[in-house]
Amino acid sequence: MRVKVVSMLALVTLGLAACNSGRTEAPAVAAVASAPAPMAASGPVVDGPVLGPDGRCTGTAATTATVIAPGITECELVLLKGKPATDVLVGESGKGQREVQVLYSEPGGRELYFFVNNRLDRVVR
Repeated sequence: MRVKVVSMLALVTLGLAACNSGRTEAPAVAAVASAPAPMAASGPVVDGPVLGPDGRCTGTAATTATVIAPGITECELVLLKGKPATDVLVGESGKGQREVQVLYSEPGGRELYFFVNNRLDRVVR
């Protein structure tokens, strides 16, 4: 924010100087140093392997799940389904939580699985 204010002040000052100048040539543009980019915040910390955007697990899931139910992990879902997901959306909530939506297109319809921090939260069929 501070860099923007300094940049704007520099441009306004140069513009006013050009208006008040008796010269007909264009004013020189001053270089404004930019501040270093802010460090990217690291995402939420989640235990165990998770799905990547390509639908593949980042590791080997040690599963004990036998049914698709709230609380299973993303990779457990893929293991239980026995096939890769049709589509996977990986994101982060405003609360700093990992949120993943896993879509399976089945012959009888679509199933959408919502995960929060690598745990199945809800299913929409």
